Amino acid sequence: MEEEFEVKGRHEHALEHASEHGVPLAQKVAVFSAVLATFGAVISFLAGHTQNEALYHKNEAVLLKAKASDTWAYYQAESGKQHLAALAAELVPAARKKDFQGQVGKYAAKKADLQRRAEKLDAGSEDANKEAERALSPHNKLAMAMTFIQIAIALASIAALTRRTWLLAGAGVGAVLGAAFAALAFLV
Repeated sequence: MEEEFEVKGRHEHALEHASEHGVPLAQKVAVFSAVLATFGAVISFLAGHTQNEALYHKNEAVLLKAKASDTWAYYQAESGKQHLAALAAELVPAARKKDFQGQVGKYAAKKADLQRRAEKLDAGSEDANKEAERALSPHNKLAMAMTFIQIAIALASIAALTRRTWLLAGAGVGAVLGAAFAALAFLV
């Protein structure tokens, strides 16, 4: 009877050994880290987006506040003119009183319009400030989520280097906490 001999190379031997013992730790950690890095990239994007949106609304609030301030300054100027016209109407001869009283009415009408515009701009500024706060509210939770994801990646890397599988449990906890904070950012 003839015996068959099989000669295997190093690569074949390593593959056979891996299949007998399951997926190597380094391979598991690499896949886990890649998934965490992808999740972290999404979290980073969302955190940056919340900051940009908040900045946009904050800039809008500042712009509206500046316009309101300008409008109130114009209101003050018209108020000064109205008071001068009223004073002039008291001091001038009766023949010219009517002209100055007409100016008092004109300035009063301008002031009323300016007041409405300034109040509307002030309200718009307040609304934009509230919108900025709303837009920024998820940011802190997203930052915490990213921190836990980074801790999880670091622990997984240390586990791969030291072959301490118990560190993967810490990485898993970090990943779960990161996912929880990311979810809380938009749910609460």
